Amino acid sequence: MNKAKLQASLSKRLFAMLALCMLPLLLNATQSSTKLLRNDLLKLEAVALINEMGEELQSKTGVHAYVIATNEHFPERFNLVEYSKQYEAKLSKPYVLFIFAPYATITERSEARGRVGIIPSSPSVKAMYNYDDVRDAGINIVAIKDSNTNEDKYNIGVLQAYSVLADNIAASKGVTLEKTIPDEMGTMVMILRILVYTGTALLLWIFVFRSLWIRIRDGKK
Repeated sequence: MNKAKLQASLSKRLFAMLALCMLPLLLNATQSSTKLLRNDLLKLEAVALINEMGEELQSKTGVHAYVIATNEHFPERFNLVEYSKQYEAKLSKPYVLFIFAPYATITERSEARGRVGIIPSSPSVKAMYNYDDVRDAGINIVAIKDSNTNEDKYNIGVLQAYSVLADNIAASKGVTLEKTIPDEMGTMVMILRILVYTGTALLLWIFVFRSLWIRIRDGKK
């Protein structure tokens, strides 16, 4: 076996193992998405990673970071701050709310779409992160012209923006997070592959292996 084939084989095994390792996290995500206030776009794998990052951020800094990933078609100049108020009952202070709305209209004339909102609970929370860095981390992924689907780009874009947001807040508190994602293209490509593998693994678990495991557990053949 030549070197290229060996590397490809090792990569597939690595991603398969990562997929299996993430299964408990994915199954938990189907039952609870504490950081996702609305999710029309993200896969369970992305939800699980966001929850994991958010829980670590909360435990180390006391700041809650929430996400709204919506497919709503907001009109031009739609007020995202007013929109966020419908979720106030679900927000614990101090917090920052990240809104990702790829179908929101920017201008009718240009037909450009896609808006990001970052809403803090107070000026002191706002001072903990760089708005432009967080926004660009997500938008830059979505804007890439490649063969990946919009759905995949939305997942990676939200993950990367949320990770930058969490790291910014942690840095302002003088702490380091272990669950966040480095802002590097190679890392993001790897994550995209992991999403594909874990998605397949989760479907196999739900539709094949879970029923077999239940039968074995209950002593049925």
